[in-house]
Amino acid sequence: MADAFRSLNLIETLKESIDHNKLSDVKDALEDLLISRINLAVIGDRGDEKASFINSLNGLSFGDDGATPSASPVAPEEVACYPNPKHPDFRLWDLPPVPSASPFEPEGYMDTVKFPRYNAVFITFTQTPQPNSVKVFLEAQSLQQQTVYFILFALENGTEKSIEKIRKTSVEVLRSQGVTMPKVYVVRPSTLEMVDFPCLLEDMGKDLPEIRAQAVLLALPTLNSTLVIKKKDAFKALVWAAASLSGGVSAIPVPFVASMVDSSVAVRILTKAQLSLCLDDGSVERLARQRSMDSTRLKGMRTCALSLEVTKGEVQQRLAAAQKDLATVSLKLVEMALPRHARSASRSFAAMQQALNCAIDEMAADAEKIVSAALGEGK
Repeated sequence: MADAFRSLNLIETLKESIDHNKLSDVKDALEDLLISRINLAVIGDRGDEKASFINSLNGLSFGDDGATPSASPVAPEEVACYPNPKHPDFRLWDLPPVPSASPFEPEGYMDTVKFPRYNAVFITFTQTPQPNSVKVFLEAQSLQQQTVYFILFALENGTEKSIEKIRKTSVEVLRSQGVTMPKVYVVRPSTLEMVDFPCLLEDMGKDLPEIRAQAVLLALPTLNSTLVIKKKDAFKALVWAAASLSGGVSAIPVPFVASMVDSSVAVRILTKAQLSLCLDDGSVERLARQRSMDSTRLKGMRTCALSLEVTKGEVQQRLAAAQKDLATVSLKLVEMALPRHARSASRSFAAMQQALNCAIDEMAADAEKIVSAALGEGK
């Protein structure tokens, strides 16, 4: 859990909120992370690469329910929205390409597509970024919107050498047009775990506000084992917030908090974890189809009951077992995690934290097995 504390400054903020009797702030943060509100926009020509990229971000393939079609049904100048089927508040926006006409005023394009509402924007291309797209990037920077990224789609028939040549040329183009320290991420639209997309995620995590960065992390498919571990740490931070509410409610009575600290909030967290870790039947079946594997084999790797289905009965049993096992928990360490005035509630904090952390560990272990098997056979 210490790793999650270090990786999420949010935890320190939550501790301060509890210390100042502001449990409503903890509740709001918990809700925000559970809902995963995020808007990502993709600029570029509409075609197979862009559609495949949007689908991959949503964990989908062409033909899946809710997938972006290869031939876009919207008019070239219109904006299309594709909500994530598992996380409806995670929305991907297909923006029209930036006009190539001259003269060009970036403000007009940005107003039309409502640029400020997006948490991050990807400017995509297959050769080199066109000049007017660079103007949009520079205008966004002047408005302090730093989360705009250039993505070079690696075509299926492109060799590593040819793609690297295009990247270097693109960087020079950006530099010549006034972009300081330009960076171009090479992405294979249908296999995001390859090339530069993991690096892009790292950079986005530094650039976005923390809760938004976590929303992206939790809504993305499990692309590799590293992402599974990061998701696990993020969920343990969620568990800390829920356990703090559970511990704080008896020490600091707040009417609306009472409904948040029973098993229902634990069910919500673990249900979110099951979907985020792609352990539900639909996600495992889609992964098997994408990798041309037998879904039965992947499903058989789920050894934790919560990986198959999150039920209130199973969660209540785990919470009850944790209450009985509290004798094995160092309450002194637990008390150190809570403010002085809330220490009388440390047993409730410990039970919630122990039960949910164990569940998250088991579910993440199942997810790692599935991802490792899929990537291994995919290679």
